[in-house]
Amino acid sequence: NLLFDMDIQTQSISDRLSGAPLPRHIAIIMDGNGRWAKQRSLPRSAGHYEGVTSVRRATELCSDTGVGFLTLYAFSTENWNRPQEEVDTLMTLIGMAIERETPDLVRNNVRLRLIGDIERMPADARDRLERCRQATSHCSGLTLSLCLSYSSRWEIAEAARRLARLAADGSISADEIDEEAVEAGLATSGMPAPDLLIRTGGEKRLSNFLLWQAAYAELYFTDTLWPDFGKEALADAMADFQCRERRFGRTSEQVEADTAFQADS
Repeated sequence: NLLFDMDIQTQSISDRLSGAPLPRHIAIIMDGNGRWAKQRSLPRSAGHYEGVTSVRRATELCSDTGVGFLTLYAFSTENWNRPQEEVDTLMTLIGMAIERETPDLVRNNVRLRLIGDIERMPADARDRLERCRQATSHCSGLTLSLCLSYSSRWEIAEAARRLARLAADGSISADEIDEEAVEAGLATSGMPAPDLLIRTGGEKRLSNFLLWQAAYAELYFTDTLWPDFGKEALADAMADFQCRERRFGRTSEQVEADTAFQADS
């Protein structure tokens, strides 16, 4: 079960991170389950089962430290090309895990959001996910978004199709299509852009994940495989974020002046 009551480790991490603003939205590419299992001469499914524990730890820490949004890349559109046995195991695991955790998500005010081509998933997993989404829809704490059967190019194409239909029926003109209009059609509509994007497992690429939304995200790559990515590892990434200067196209001097103005206000 999820244990959100702040333990000694979490309290220590919270104290450690208290000196600077935390990311409002953290996105994670959870990579390395298969390699974790291979290193231990275990079937790949064992790595996926162990990865669920890391999801629980990340959700717990984000909830306890006041991060508003946690978005996890759980299953990409490209992952449908994996061996059927592995896909079936993943679908079963995702459905069973989310059903098991639903009561604790509700108890701890965590809202589940589903992002991706969910209709493509098997009916049983889809139904379990939807029941959790409905059960947590009233929650107002951490928003936990699972990206399932998701790719950023799919998402952007879907937004383009929506805008094309609106333009075709005269609801909008071509001149009205701006960045805000595109964002409104994305699966993440209504959520802030990710401040921190983490990838575990040693690879250094975005792999078709939140390409539009991550335009100004701070990127953090680690060799740690996802099943080994515990609270301290996530805290290290958050601490690294706190040391970054986020300029958004401005100069350092402008950022410093703005920070000083806010402090005096």
